[in-house]
Amino acid sequence: MAEDTNGKSPGRWRVFHDKFVVEERYMSERDRKNLYRTAVGLIILGTVLFVSILAGVLQQGGLTAGDEPVRSWLLTLRSEPLTTIMIILAIVFGPVALPIIILVVTVAWGLLAKHAWRPMLLAGAMVTGVILAQIIGRTIGRQRPPVDLMLFGADFTFSFPSGHVLGACDFLLVSAFLVFSRRDNRMAAVAGFLLAGVGIFFAAVSRLYLGYHWLTDAMASLSISFVILGGVIALDTWRTARIRGEQITGTLSKADTSQT
Repeated sequence: MAEDTNGKSPGRWRVFHDKFVVEERYMSERDRKNLYRTAVGLIILGTVLFVSILAGVLQQGGLTAGDEPVRSWLLTLRSEPLTTIMIILAIVFGPVALPIIILVVTVAWGLLAKHAWRPMLLAGAMVTGVILAQIIGRTIGRQRPPVDLMLFGADFTFSFPSGHVLGACDFLLVSAFLVFSRRDNRMAAVAGFLLAGVGIFFAAVSRLYLGYHWLTDAMASLSISFVILGGVIALDTWRTARIRGEQITGTLSKADTSQT
């Protein structure tokens, strides 16, 4: 256990207390404004996209016009090797494996990091996604594609939105932001979000290919995740981003205190 300045090991209560001290960071006023603009933009984009998709689902028109053509096209691509790959992806992003992965990542991050602010934000985003998916799914009550064409067992739960895709979107996008927002490397951040996008793409395609969702189910999940990501960015920026001269109420990130 690390020692304090007097050469004594900090008590367990002090270590526990420090876990919940928010680590603040310095940035320019322009960068902070850009983060707020990004957050607002994501929330507006996600809301508009979701409302557009929902309107189509309720009226059986609009963006849902692409659902059946995409499903029919994916049916023509089915093969035994590809189905095996898609089932593996479905398991990884499914309701058993993904929560375990998220739990392990969140707990390990919270234990290993000096401060638990970011893993707590990640956990909060994931729980928010689950709650929204359950509320929206039960409220809309959209039926899934035909059961006889599902390749990994019958599923009679509601289709809209896709819980698998929403979970993947929240985990990958929020994690990418929370990690790379503390790195002064824009190329690494771009690469991180690109990898997140690839993961989201495969999570969505696996659900459509296996016959469990319509295209607009996956699109709705992405739109909800945009709103959640925007909320995380706004909250994190409000609580941690400081311009030099502003009061620091927690502790400064060592990575940022060396910057001028």
